[in-house]
Amino acid sequence: MTNKRPPSPTFIPNPLVKKRNLQWTLTASHSSQSQPLPPEKERQDEELPAAAAIDSGSAQVDHLSHFSTHLAAHICSSSTSPALSIPSYTSLYAANAGSQTGAHFVIHQHDHPVAGTHYDLRLQINENSSVSWAIMYGLPGDPNSVRLNRNATETRIHCLWNHLIETASPATGSLLIWDTGTYTVLPRRSKHAPSLDPSSPTSSPPSSPVGSSTSTPQELLHAAFQNRKIRLRLHGSHLPDPYVLNLRLTKPEDAAGRALRNTPSRNRRRRRGPGSKKPQPQPETSDEEARTDNEDEEDYTGPTKLDETAPSVHLSVVEREIQELEDEQVRSTNAYPGAKNTIGSVYQRRWYLSLDRRACAFTKKRIEGRPVWEYDRKQGGSSDDAAGRNDGDASRRLAFPFYVRGANHERSVVTGRQGVEILLDEGVEDFVPRKGWTPVLN
Repeated sequence: MTNKRPPSPTFIPNPLVKKRNLQWTLTASHSSQSQPLPPEKERQDEELPAAAAIDSGSAQVDHLSHFSTHLAAHICSSSTSPALSIPSYTSLYAANAGSQTGAHFVIHQHDHPVAGTHYDLRLQINENSSVSWAIMYGLPGDPNSVRLNRNATETRIHCLWNHLIETASPATGSLLIWDTGTYTVLPRRSKHAPSLDPSSPTSSPPSSPVGSSTSTPQELLHAAFQNRKIRLRLHGSHLPDPYVLNLRLTKPEDAAGRALRNTPSRNRRRRRGPGSKKPQPQPETSDEEARTDNEDEEDYTGPTKLDETAPSVHLSVVEREIQELEDEQVRSTNAYPGAKNTIGSVYQRRWYLSLDRRACAFTKKRIEGRPVWEYDRKQGGSSDDAAGRNDGDASRRLAFPFYVRGANHERSVVTGRQGVEILLDEGVEDFVPRKGWTPVLN
């Protein structure tokens, strides 16, 4: 029996490789070797989860502590001091969160890459939830404007801790706190009431009652919401004081919004011919946007949640099914996870928002045959008119008339940052904003 051939001591060289190339060696330079992060940096990264993870509920944090710490580290030093300090921002939220008598409000400026720039007005409706309207051009500030009214489109019910958020992401753009504070629901003014006496205080105008004097702000807001007429005073740090708005929902708009809600969404697959073009994806909108009203306003109907348009390509099958179930639950209740729709909000109903000029201490006069609204200092009393103020907030609080000028001009009331600075602080690069937004200046 023949013996087996012993194994070869070396591999057979590849005949296609040149001999001189067999001597190559690769060595990593000292500078290219990865350096481990210091323990302090690792702990900071672990303690600060991403805003998208917090918003989706996958990361559980103390929202007030998390966001107050985050915003305190990003106070803009190049601008004047913000109108609302971090301690005031914290105590304001703590006094209202989890309370049946809480009346917290926030106005967010949202520069969305698809829906464009808009302003979200959110009002607390229970211990941990808020109703929300999207306003395309921000709040009105000129009593003599030819475009005094705004369209205010209902969006989803949010968790109250969303009032604390100031962040940015590539999929949703920048979100800054334009103003925040508390609200008061005023009795609705009767159309048969006599004209207001300029010498009378603005806090007690003749009006029709909407609730008892012992009702909480949340109960008053609920009653006014059901009546489709809300008279609202906002006590903020940026808006003038007094600042009163009227929100009304007409019966046709109410019926149209409810009909749209009850219409089942159907995704039909249509065969396309060889010469047809593939349809381009469109942002979620309502047929209300196709219509125009006498104020020449547009509706905002795009997404407002931080992760609503975030890509989900990395989700597993189980995670995708869970997300689809949650999305269906959100559509059926019009409330994001953790929030409760106790007020009966309907998604994408269009309300009409206007400035209550009389309640904002303006009186109507005729000058050269033309009606003009002028500020009455006797009636306003503590109004923040620039000529009548003597406290320390005169330089930071708006005065009538004011104009909301958009993402390139407006700053956060808490950090003093503009939207572009928030994008930089959050590490967002190559953000492309939607063009075409113009402020209302007339």
